[in-house]
Amino acid sequence: MDIAPDIRTAAGVVRGRWENQVAVFRGIPYAEPPFGARRFGAPVPVQRGDGIRDAVQFGPPVPQARHAGSVMSSASGRTDDGSDNCLSLNIWSPDLGAARLPVMVWIQGGTYLENNTANPHYDGATLAGSGVVVVSMNYRVGVEGFAHIAGAPDNRGILDQIAALRWVQDNIAAFGGDPGNVTVFGQSAGGAGIAALLVMPMAAGLFRRAISQSMPGTYFSERLAATISTTIAAELGARATVGELARLSPRALVDATDAVIRTMPEFVESWGPMALTPTPFSPVVDGVSLPDAPWRALARGAARDIDLLIGHTRDEYRLYTSRPDGEPPDALMTAAFDHLTPNSNGDYRVAYPDATPAELYEILNTDWLFRMPSLHLADAAHDGGGPVWLYELCWSFNREQGASHCLDFLLVFGTLGADEVRAHRSAHPNAAHELTPIAHHMRTEWVSFAATGKPGWAPYDPHTRTTRVYNAEPTTEPYPEERSRRIWCAHRFDTLDLAT
Repeated sequence: MDIAPDIRTAAGVVRGRWENQVAVFRGIPYAEPPFGARRFGAPVPVQRGDGIRDAVQFGPPVPQARHAGSVMSSASGRTDDGSDNCLSLNIWSPDLGAARLPVMVWIQGGTYLENNTANPHYDGATLAGSGVVVVSMNYRVGVEGFAHIAGAPDNRGILDQIAALRWVQDNIAAFGGDPGNVTVFGQSAGGAGIAALLVMPMAAGLFRRAISQSMPGTYFSERLAATISTTIAAELGARATVGELARLSPRALVDATDAVIRTMPEFVESWGPMALTPTPFSPVVDGVSLPDAPWRALARGAARDIDLLIGHTRDEYRLYTSRPDGEPPDALMTAAFDHLTPNSNGDYRVAYPDATPAELYEILNTDWLFRMPSLHLADAAHDGGGPVWLYELCWSFNREQGASHCLDFLLVFGTLGADEVRAHRSAHPNAAHELTPIAHHMRTEWVSFAATGKPGWAPYDPHTRTTRVYNAEPTTEPYPEERSRRIWCAHRFDTLDLAT
C-alpha cells in the first residue's frame, strides 16, 4: 500500500497517502474561501479544479485567536499564503474499495471560538482502524461563524457543517463509505451543533445517526445574540452589519471578542446566565435555519427517525476550575447561584452537604451547562418517539481534573497515551493500565452504534433512566447523578433571551 491513492471527487482528483494501513486525505476543500464578497455569507460549494490536488497536509484553520495566517489581517479576503482557504475536511479510510463502511463525521468543539482539525487529539486513524470511515471538518467560529449580523444568515458555522455533510453525501462512496449510513458525532460546541442539526430542516437526510457528547445547553434568541454582537462591534466603533464588519479584519474581530469576554460577568443582569459562560456565542434560534430550541423540537417529534446517543462526563466543569487561575472569586460564585440555580440556593447545599462552596460552584456549572441539558435532551427525544441511548463517563486518570470536559473524545479517538497518563502529577496508580480497556470499550460501542444503531445496552427510558456508565469496568445502571436530576427535574431548557 505504498502507492499514493488518487480519488476522484465532484470537485476534482485528490491524492492522499497510506499511513499504517489507513488511507488519509487531509485539507480537502468542501466550500470556497468565506472571505471577500462571500464573507459572512452561507458557504458556497467548492468549484471543480483541474489536475490532481495533494491532500497530505491539513488545511489552514479558520480565523481565531493565535492564528498566524495573513487572512487574519486582511479585510479584502485576498491572501498570498492560502490561509483564506480554510473550509476543508479530512478523511481516514481503512478500505477504498466498494466496502460501503459506516461513516463517522466528527464535529469538534472549542467554545464557538476555536476550530482546528490539525489538533493531534482528533487524529482519526485509530477510530478508522475499527472499521469506519472518519471525516473531520473545519467550520467558522467566533464573529465569522456565530455572531448575529444584520444582512447575514445566522449560524454560519453550522451552515458550514451542513455544507461538509452534503460533500460527504456526494463523495464519500469513493472513499469506501456508505452515504446512507452516516453518523455525526461531536463534543461540547460540536455536540450542541449536532443537537441543532437534528432539528434544522436544511440538514434533513444528511445523516442517519447522531452522537452528542457534553453539549452545552445555550441557544440564543435573536435579541440576545444581536445585543452581544452590537457590544463586540462597538469595541471597534462599528455597527453589527455586514457592510461595517466586512471592512474590519478577522484579527480585529477576534481581539474585540476577547475584550468583551473579559467583561462578560458584568452583563449578567441584562444578558442573563450566558454571561457567566466562557463564550459570547451559541447557535441562534432564528426561526429560519434553526426553527426552535432542540428540547422543544425533539419533544414534538423532530428527528424521531434519527438514532441518538447522548451523554456527558461526570466532572465536566472541573476542566475550568482545575486551571491555575480557575479558583472562582466569591462574587462569581454568588452570581452563579443567583442566576443559574433552577430553584433556591439551598437545594444544592442540601443535596451536597459535604461540598465546599467552590465544589458546589463546580457542580452547579457542570449541571446547568452540560449534564442536565444532555439528560433533558434524552427525555425530549424519548417523548418525541425517537430512539435514544444515554451514557456518562466516570473514569478518570488524575485526581485534579477527574472525569472532566473533553476526556471522552480522547478515549474514543484513542489519542490519550499511557505515557501521558503516567506523567501527570496526580495520576491514579492504575490509570495507565486501565486506559486501553476503557478507551476500547467506548470506541467499540461508538462504532457499533454507527454501524447498527445499537451501542450494546438498553435504550433510555425516563422511568428506568438506563445509562451506560464508563468506569474501569463499564456498567449499565440507572442515571448516576440522581441528586442533581431531582434539583432540575421541573426545569425546562429553552432558548436564552435577554434578562431585561
